[in-house]
Amino acid sequence: MKLRIQLISKAAVVQLLLTGAGVWPSLAGVNTNSVPTETPKSVFVMPGNPQEGRDPFFPTSMRPYEEAMAANRHSAAVGSLELKGFSGDPSHRLVIINNHTFAEGDDEDVITSAGRIQVRCIEIKSDSAIVEADGQRVELSLPR
Repeated sequence: MKLRIQLISKAAVVQLLLTGAGVWPSLAGVNTNSVPTETPKSVFVMPGNPQEGRDPFFPTSMRPYEEAMAANRHSAAVGSLELKGFSGDPSHRLVIINNHTFAEGDDEDVITSAGRIQVRCIEIKSDSAIVEADGQRVELSLPR
């Protein structure tokens, strides 16, 4: 028991000496009732291309940019959808988009110059078709 008291008192003496010398921060001016500040959180943004950042272990790898490249490819794929024509009788119209035939409500994968994309035919009008591809609604018309 005496040993513990001596250790505590020696630690207190050392703290007092360091506080007096300006090495240890003084607790006299600290407000213990203050609200602690929130620790800032780290934020990581995945790079979209090699100029924004690289994998330090595999610097020539293109793996970190695949998601960004896929997003660009899909937006380009929506722009490369082409209405080729109409078929069917007036009561059951069909539309041809990039050599694939759709009725209203059909879902199908379509091959475009930018890659494969899932297309859903929403509505077939007399001279155009409204489709949904990659979360975007697009109205396709015959080329003039």
